[in-house]
Amino acid sequence: MKQQLQQKLQQKLSPQQIQLIRLLELTEVEFEERVQQELVDNPALEEGREESLDSLNDFNPNADEDGNPTESAEELSLGDYRTEDDIPDYRLEADNFSKDDKKDDIPFVSASSFHDYLESQLGELSLDDTSYQIAQYIIGNIDDNGYLQRPIQAITDDLIFQVGLDVPVSQVEDILQMIQEFEPAGVGASNLRECLLLQLERHEGTPANLLAYKIVDQMFDEFSKKHYDKIMRQCNVSEEELKQAIREITQLNPKPGSAWNNSYSGNTEHHIIPDFYVEAQDGELSISLNNSNIPELHVSRDYQDMLEDYSSNKQNQTRDKRDALLFVKQKLDAAQWFVNAVKQRQETLLKTITVIVELQKEFFLTGDERTLKPMILKDVAERTGYDISTISRASNSKYVQTNFGIYPLKYFFSESMQNDAGEEVSTREIKRLLQELVEHEDKHKPLSDDKLCELLQQKGYPIARRTIAKYREQLSIPVARLRKEI
Repeated sequence: MKQQLQQKLQQKLSPQQIQLIRLLELTEVEFEERVQQELVDNPALEEGREESLDSLNDFNPNADEDGNPTESAEELSLGDYRTEDDIPDYRLEADNFSKDDKKDDIPFVSASSFHDYLESQLGELSLDDTSYQIAQYIIGNIDDNGYLQRPIQAITDDLIFQVGLDVPVSQVEDILQMIQEFEPAGVGASNLRECLLLQLERHEGTPANLLAYKIVDQMFDEFSKKHYDKIMRQCNVSEEELKQAIREITQLNPKPGSAWNNSYSGNTEHHIIPDFYVEAQDGELSISLNNSNIPELHVSRDYQDMLEDYSSNKQNQTRDKRDALLFVKQKLDAAQWFVNAVKQRQETLLKTITVIVELQKEFFLTGDERTLKPMILKDVAERTGYDISTISRASNSKYVQTNFGIYPLKYFFSESMQNDAGEEVSTREIKRLLQELVEHEDKHKPLSDDKLCELLQQKGYPIARRTIAKYREQLSIPVARLRKEI
């Protein structure tokens, strides 16, 4: 018999750690509203300078007048909270707008309006709290084109880590199917084929639509390569029937989210609120957080006095009195935690943007994207001392205003490769050159991947053909045969 000893180390985040993570993920606009909401929800939190909470450490609501634990102490020992429901619920909301008069002329491409539209449809459904949180998280992972490109299993794992929900994959799949019934048609698809099928399912069952569905469902590869003869043979249809089916398909929207954003922003003015400001002047850079609308916070002196007054009066300590004292302490603890969490969030963001600016200093001074250096999350994490996941959350959905425009932080991240001179260059530079070659090619004789590879190698970039194909797909550039014009 063989004996094996297995040790498993498992880390479980506390509710407060999870809430701190969620605070870090918020954009400036969302964070402004989050602070205002906490000021409304917690009367022990006030605007102004921070005050000490030393008096809280000496208070025990479960002690009698002599300071001895009562019989009810055990049931009230959950970290001064009876249940997790007593811990404040820190929600993600984004309906507020900045009132920063100095920066109110920044043009905004509406990046969140599409998601607001999906959330508004979600609000019309009757869901339990768990299903609603799952749906919110799925919507948050849908990109601006309307696609959900993250695997369901990955989303299920994230729900445990980031939201504290341990649910089966099947439940997440059910919620996704519900979201795929939202407008615009095709939203929530994982790829183009599924997006087209979702739209065709809503059309009338005409012969042309039924054939179109069959082509996309069963012969999508042949359709994308324009092998029409093969489709006609396998489906046993005429050229005219095929044309009608193709007409059905070409009228579909390959990017449902993008189309909605364009039509939405056409008649409405929006402004993006940057999370950071980086200003270049006389060869020097100044960095700051956009926290002009974030009030200074402190714990209420009145609530502290109330706690001291209650706890000093040891006579007539009834159960109701202890409950009242516990309520006051809970509010004070929550207020102090929130003040500390706000400071930690601001410190993490400032440290992150400072390192990014240091690594991309030349770009912030010149605005020339050719000066962007290769930079990945690990590079920033090593210099800040934070975990890679922390840098990811601090960078996601955040914007920085520079002398040359507003950029998402993810714009500055890219992988690297070496040119013939042994210098490290950003893959962003390779993609830019690739885009230029395609834009200036002869459309009657478009450049093949092999030819593109050859031309880039002539420019000093030793790049493989398969890498060209990968970058071309990331840039949404079709293969040469599909770019050919007759």
